Amino acid sequence: MTIAYFDCFSGISGDMTLGALLDAGLDPGALTAELGKLGLSGWSIRPAGVHKSGLRATLAHVETEESHHHRHYGDIDALIQSSDLRPRARDLARRVFRRLGEAEAKVHGVPLDEVHFHEVGALDSIVDIVGTCVGLDLLGVTEVYASPLPWTRGQVKTAHGMLPIPAPATVELMRGWPVRQLDIEGELVTPTGAAIITALASGSDMPAMTVSSIGYGAGNRDLEGRPNVLRLLLGEATDEAAADSIIEVASNVDDMNPEWVPAALEAILAAGALDVSATPMSMKKGRPGLKIGALCREQDLAAVAEAILRNTTALGVRHHRVERIKLRRETRTVETTWGSVRVKLGLQGQDQINAAPEYEDCLSLSQSSGQPLKVIYAAALAALER
Repeated sequence: MTIAYFDCFSGISGDMTLGALLDAGLDPGALTAELGKLGLSGWSIRPAGVHKSGLRATLAHVETEESHHHRHYGDIDALIQSSDLRPRARDLARRVFRRLGEAEAKVHGVPLDEVHFHEVGALDSIVDIVGTCVGLDLLGVTEVYASPLPWTRGQVKTAHGMLPIPAPATVELMRGWPVRQLDIEGELVTPTGAAIITALASGSDMPAMTVSSIGYGAGNRDLEGRPNVLRLLLGEATDEAAADSIIEVASNVDDMNPEWVPAALEAILAAGALDVSATPMSMKKGRPGLKIGALCREQDLAAVAEAILRNTTALGVRHHRVERIKLRRETRTVETTWGSVRVKLGLQGQDQINAAPEYEDCLSLSQSSGQPLKVIYAAALAALER
């Protein structure tokens, strides 16, 4: 299982995150090629080596030709959903923007569908966020963790006027995440940075890992006595099996149109669920019904519960904490006659317990080659054995 641990000792922003990934070994060409699948023009990424308080880091400067910075949440979500991005990168990016949208909706007291992004709707912010998600996917990262976020003081100028630091949306995003106060004036954590961490990270404790790569992403500030950088550690989990706790959310429904179920499950996943299911069951008076179930991290509970209520006929949800034991996870890419397929492995020590070809990869090759899906699956598993 490949782990990314973000050490936010001096804050985090979208460009710092992207810079840290590039500094840790992300291929700029592969990143640019994948971002091109968004179908947006007028942008480029120019990585540059810089020094911050004597520490070398990578500045990921996103240059754009755009002057119009305003986009609605729904427009950005639709753009990402309809793109040809790699499936996992697409899902991660939608999760981050949904987290941002929900925070803005809460702060301004409007429905999610009416959220109008200003700074984070700009093209450079879209490239930062989607680029971060693409980078994590390209590097094979399966779990993200991050340190507590710094809390600083002062004011920041926004489209809504002068606001206290951290900005209200940033504070909302920090809800449920550990913070630590620093006696520093100025914004070290941006809404984009807070959304990336709280949407994608599984926890704030650094897991046991063997570090294989270290990256430093540069910010745009020069701080006295402190480098304005984000440190990223990449490595492999060292535990044979990992244990953690998550939240199980569920609701029983007996009056829902079955045609709505696939879209509802997709919306629940987009809200941050780690897994989701719809299980047939018999309910009172012998009525056929469904148990809509989801697993999520504690910080995603509110969003997942809302997604269930908004997209099903449920009138309420129940939730409780559950403990789980996980196999160490790893993704390997194998070559078949018809193209590359990622295979997800479940490992215990050096023993391979489970192996599952990535459905989206197999489906894509099946559609392009005309071969049945089961043939692609078999070929991927045979290539893994070789």
